[in-house]
Amino acid sequence: MRIENRQHLAQCREDYRKALECQYKKVLICCGSGCVASGSMNVYSRMKELLHERGLRVDVELQHEGHEESVGLKRSGCLGFCQMGPLMRIEPMGLMYTKVSVDDCEEIIEKTILGDEIIDRLLYSEEGKSYIHQEDIPFYKKQLHVTLEHCGHINAESAEEYIAEGGYTALEKALFDMTPDEIISEISESGLRGRGGAGFPTGKKWAQVAAHKDAPVKYIVCNGDEGDPGAFMDCSIMEGDPHRMIEGMIIAGIATGSEEGYIYVRAEYPLAVERLKMAIADDEAHGLLGDNILGSGKNFRLRINRGAGAFVCGEGSALTASIEGGRGMPRTKPPRSVDHGLFDAPTSLNNVETFANVPTIIERGAAWYRSIGTETSPGTKAFALTGNIKHTGLIEVPMGTTLREIVFDIGGGVKNGKFKAVQIGGPSGGCLTEEHLDLPLDFESTKKIGAIIGSGGLVVMGDDTCMVEIARFFMNFTKKESCGKCATCREGIPKIQAILERITHGSGTIEDIDMLQELSSVVKTCSLCGLGKTATNPVLSTLKYFKDEYIAHVVDKKCPAGACRSLCTMWIDPLKCIGCTKCARNCPVGAITGELRKPHKIDPEKCIKCRECKNGCPKHAIKEV
Repeated sequence: MRIENRQHLAQCREDYRKALECQYKKVLICCGSGCVASGSMNVYSRMKELLHERGLRVDVELQHEGHEESVGLKRSGCLGFCQMGPLMRIEPMGLMYTKVSVDDCEEIIEKTILGDEIIDRLLYSEEGKSYIHQEDIPFYKKQLHVTLEHCGHINAESAEEYIAEGGYTALEKALFDMTPDEIISEISESGLRGRGGAGFPTGKKWAQVAAHKDAPVKYIVCNGDEGDPGAFMDCSIMEGDPHRMIEGMIIAGIATGSEEGYIYVRAEYPLAVERLKMAIADDEAHGLLGDNILGSGKNFRLRINRGAGAFVCGEGSALTASIEGGRGMPRTKPPRSVDHGLFDAPTSLNNVETFANVPTIIERGAAWYRSIGTETSPGTKAFALTGNIKHTGLIEVPMGTTLREIVFDIGGGVKNGKFKAVQIGGPSGGCLTEEHLDLPLDFESTKKIGAIIGSGGLVVMGDDTCMVEIARFFMNFTKKESCGKCATCREGIPKIQAILERITHGSGTIEDIDMLQELSSVVKTCSLCGLGKTATNPVLSTLKYFKDEYIAHVVDKKCPAGACRSLCTMWIDPLKCIGCTKCARNCPVGAITGELRKPHKIDPEKCIKCRECKNGCPKHAIKEV
C-alpha cells in the first residue's frame, strides 16, 4: 500500500502499532549470519510449524487488519551474543534463551508461550548465576544501543514493524519541517563522524556536496563493503535493520540535493543483499522511496551494487570505480569524491553505520547525540569482539569507553592465559597492549598511538600469541589484496612479508628488523590511498610495543609465545613419560625412540614439528621449548 502523505503515514503508524499490541507474545529468533550458521532458520521453521499445529494464530508479517490476538513470530537481526546462538528473545517477558535447538521448540511453546514458565536450562548462566532478562547479562550491561537499537527487537524483514516502532519519523521531519541547510547543520552540530575508518565529519562532507547547486546529478553512496573483513557491524545492520540505514540515505539525499543512491555491498553477504532488496521493494511500494516521497515532491531512487569483496574497494575512489564497471583501484586526490565522484558527479560516500546514526540525530537532536561519547568523538561505536576472549559477539558502546571495560567487563576477559594485546581496525589497524587498557577508544586517542578504529574489529590475543606472526599474517593478507597501482604498496608489502617469513622461520637477522622499520615507514608515507598508508600499521605497532619478540626470533632463534613451529623444539619430560610408545607410533618420520615403559626421547634433527606426538600423549608429557 502506497502511503500518500504525512497524515497517511501517521494513520498507518497507528494501525501498525495496534497490530503489534495484539501480539500477546512476540518470539524473536536471531536470524543474523552468526545464528543462521548455527541453525536458527531451522528453529524458526519448527516454531512456525508447531504453533500452527496447536491452532494458534501466528502473525509473521504484521497483519494490521482485524486486530485478532496472535503470537508474533519474527526473524530478527543480530542479538549480538553470537557465541551463545541460536538466540531467542520472548516478549513481553524480556526473556532470552541461548543455544536453542529444534528439539527445544516444543517445550518452549508448551511452557513459555502457553504457560509463562521459564526453562532454566536455556537461560544464560555465568559463575553459577542464571540470567532471565537479556539486559541483565554482563555482556549487555555496559552497552548502549543506538544504531543497533532495533537489531534483535523487531522483525528485520518488515517495513510495517519498523514504521510502528517510529521508523521514518526522522524522514518525515526532514521532508516537511526542515530545510536542507538545517539538516546539514543538525548533522554538523551533532559531531557525527564517519564510522568506516578515519572519522571525517559527516556534516562537512554533506555540505561540500550540497554546495554544487548547479550539478545536474549528485549521488549518495553507501559503503557496505567493509574494508575490515574480520568485522561484521555494517553487515549486521544491513541484515537486521535495513530500513534505518535506508532512511539515513534518503535524508542525506534531501540534504545534499541528490536523487540517486547506491549501496555497494559484498556479494559474500547474501543475507544482507536479500534483506536490502526486500526493504527497497517494500519502501518503493509504500511510497517511501522513488518519486514524490510522501507527496513531498522529493525523489530518491536506490540501487544495490554487489562487489567481489576486494579489500581495496573499502577505499572510496576504488569503490566508485567498481560501481562504474571498472577495476577497483584508487585514484589520486584531488579531485575528491565530493566534487568529482561517481560518474564524475558530486558524491557523498559514507558507510552503513554512519547512515544508521542519521535518523536518530534528526529525530532526537544534535544536543542529545552530543551527550553520548566524548567531546571530539560523540555518539556510539559498534565493535566486533572476537579472538581469545570469553564472550565474543557484536557490541555497541559509547565512544570513549575504555579497552579494559570492553575486554573485561563486556567480554569477560581472556579465555586462555593472560591478556597480551588487541588488534584494532583489522588488517590496517594496530596493536593495543596492556598499557592501553585504560585508553578511551575514540578517533583521536587511537590515532595518537598509531592505530585506527577502522570499521570496528577487535581481536583479543593472549600470551600464547606471537606478535611477529600476527604481523606476518596481516601483511600476507594485504599483499594478496593490494591493487598494485602504486609501487610502494605493490613492491614494498611483499618485501616486508618476505622478511617476516624469514624471521618466523628462524633465518632472520638484526638487519631485517631495521629494514622492516624503514620499509614500513616508506609504504605508510608514500602509498597512494588510505589503505596503503595504513597497511603497515600491524608491523609498526608490533615493532613499537613488542620489539623484544622480534629480537628473540632473530638472536635467540626462539619464539617466546611458542607459536612459530620452526623455532620450537619438541621435548619429552622424563618425569611424566610412562613409556607407552604411542608417540613413537604416531611420529611420521621415526624421530622418537625409547623402550616400553621407559622415558622416550625426540631426535631434534629428524623432528618436523608436526605435533602429532604432543596431541596424542595421554600424560601431556611432551612440550614445546
